Amino acid sequence: MIKRAVSAIAMVSLLFLSCYTSAVLANEKAPRFRLPGTTGVIDLANYRGKVVYVDFWASWCLPCRKSFPWMNMIQARYKERGFEVIAITLDESPNDATAFLRKYPAAFTVAFDRKGKVAEAFGLRVMPTSYLIDKEGYIVETAEGFSKKQKKRLETVIEKLLDNQ
Repeated sequence: MIKRAVSAIAMVSLLFLSCYTSAVLANEKAPRFRLPGTTGVIDLANYRGKVVYVDFWASWCLPCRKSFPWMNMIQARYKERGFEVIAITLDESPNDATAFLRKYPAAFTVAFDRKGKVAEAFGLRVMPTSYLIDKEGYIVETAEGFSKKQKKRLETVIEKLLDNQ
């Protein structure tokens, strides 16, 4: 019995570590992507020279419902200074994403990653997860989940990145 418990703990630890090490870390180049979006094809390369907030979400994600009003606010607040939000849904069904967007409208770019390939390239582990990308295409901040504390920290980093012209 003890041997099985130790074996199970070791297996879970290995799975956790393998997930942790596969995540894209700060100071790494953001994986390039091209995805269908609500306004056409979304290509991260087209955002070079801007500060970009890439957020992974899904219709079933409860914290995502709270993040959308905040992302609308930061998009409006910083857009004129060269800031863009790209929210990537992992919903397999376009109907699920569309129903979510009717309840929680997005005043920012929305892309569809139905097969999860881009999420995999970023090493996504939890929902929602966001990546703040600088003007050169490097990830400078990662936020797993969504909280008031993260909002404050992210806005501070966004302002610093935008001030570094």
